[in-house]
Amino acid sequence: MSPQKDTQTSEGFSDEERAAMKERARELEAEARANKKKADGESDVMGKIAEMPEPDRAMAERLHAIITANAPDLWPKTWYGMPAYANPDGKVVCFFQGAQRFDTRYATLGFNDTANLDEGAMWPTAFALKALTPDVEAQIAALVRKAVS
Repeated sequence: MSPQKDTQTSEGFSDEERAAMKERARELEAEARANKKKADGESDVMGKIAEMPEPDRAMAERLHAIITANAPDLWPKTWYGMPAYANPDGKVVCFFQGAQRFDTRYATLGFNDTANLDEGAMWPTAFALKALTPDVEAQIAALVRKAVS
């Protein structure tokens, strides 16, 4: 038998074990920072939604629920002062623009180029919203799932 190198420290852990524990501590710190960032984004989005006049507020609240339920990896954040949902790299995938914000006839659910909605040579990236019926909500849920697929 060949002699094995003894790399244990006085605390009883080997150098490799101590290095692994330090790496895990760094991972946990990074996760905590990410969770705080996501929680801060959630708070910011909910604050902006609360400031919206009706019916935009009710529509934004419902969209928030649909998007977060169907794409839990997206992070809520504000984008140009409106609710948006970004991938873990921070790039906005989809967003909501209330009708009353810019005095338009309808609210908008939009998707950026990070959304996987490509279909042929042309596809829609923004949708006019007048009401959220069960059929519209199902279409939105499907679009959000496809966008993050």
